[in-house]
Amino acid sequence: MDEIKIEICCGSAGDVLAAAGAGADRVELNSALFLGGLTPSLGALELARTAQVELMAMVRPREGGFCYTQEEFCTMLLDARRLLDAGADVLTLGNHSFDRREICAYLDDCPYILRPANLHPSLPGRGFGVFETKIGQVGVVNLLGRCNLDFRPDNPFRVIDKVLKELDGLPVLLDFHAEATSEKLAMAYYLDGKISAQWGTHTHVQTADEQILPKGTGYLTDLGMTGPVHSVIGVKPEQSIANFRGELTSRYEAAPGPCMLTGAIFTIDAKTGRCTAAERVALRD
Repeated sequence: MDEIKIEICCGSAGDVLAAAGAGADRVELNSALFLGGLTPSLGALELARTAQVELMAMVRPREGGFCYTQEEFCTMLLDARRLLDAGADVLTLGNHSFDRREICAYLDDCPYILRPANLHPSLPGRGFGVFETKIGQVGVVNLLGRCNLDFRPDNPFRVIDKVLKELDGLPVLLDFHAEATSEKLAMAYYLDGKISAQWGTHTHVQTADEQILPKGTGYLTDLGMTGPVHSVIGVKPEQSIANFRGELTSRYEAAPGPCMLTGAIFTIDAKTGRCTAAERVALRD
């Protein structure tokens, strides 16, 4: 029987210690899970690090959607810096990587924050990296799709060929931040057998097509989002409706009410680099 690896979303350092004691392979540390998960305190992270388990940390200043003010963005940047200093492994970005230019200098200095690899080479930061895990070194790549999204980035299908040559046979995990399901699926079949797993992000809506492709690559079209359940991708429905009706709207606000956290767990065979299990995760208040 293939080995199943368990990832647990934890709301405190005590939860992390309990999860590690119960046999979890990886944990994500949050505060305020009832709000969808917020940035944990450094004290909680330091205590959680005493557990013998792979540890990730949420960086999120408040509940609701992902439209942040300048002050909130600066808070997130400081939190990210302190979390990395305290031992978090990797932080990843998306198509809003450079909405706030304050992050530019930090991206060049920090190898643990990834922005899409197919953005212009002159832009700050890096789009892939090699990170130490329980199974040894693993490559992580971030790419940005172009179909119905943004045609300024380089062709992601050609960029990934170059990246894989540099990663030289390591197990590779790909976050493909793209709008079109066709582009995500085409990329997955193009890379089937060449990487360990690919998941999509950007649409905020979790898909139900988790699978292992014929040559051993794990796949999910979109992970979904962390945010309010009764919303339009995090936003108050009445504001989104007004926008689509062509009416004047105010600055988007996060919808109130219960929250959810969605994602996926891929189990990888350390010897072959192939995916042996793919599972959707959806937690709700």
